[in-house]
Amino acid sequence: MEIKDREQILKNHKLRLTNCRLDVLNMFSLVPHALSQKDLEIKLKDYDRVTLYRTLQSFIDNGVLHKIPNESGIATFGICFDTCSATDHSHNHVHFKCNECGHIECIENQPIPKIEIPKGYQVQNWNMIVDGICKSCN
Repeated sequence: MEIKDREQILKNHKLRLTNCRLDVLNMFSLVPHALSQKDLEIKLKDYDRVTLYRTLQSFIDNGVLHKIPNESGIATFGICFDTCSATDHSHNHVHFKCNECGHIECIENQPIPKIEIPKGYQVQNWNMIVDGICKSCN
């Protein structure tokens, strides 16, 4: 992803341009899978843990990234590709977790099937993680 594209994403989401934000967006553009904060800490040594945490949180709050929960308890994050905003932030698509490499990928254009929830419950978010072997490991 070109720097002008990263700058435009930040402008579209009304975020200030900072080196850290540009570098974090670049990391997400370089890989086809979700990244954790630890992944970013390893690659982006110029930024401390708190700065990366705040950057990730501002991206989530403004619709740049979405959080992908998994059974390990370590959150991973996927890029929203300009499909979300601060007020409309939903990811009704499947996530695929590879049992070999551990990477989690967003499977766009594969919506989560409609699930009927019993009366009295209010759904605020939903996720579907399918596991198996990814294309790279297969």
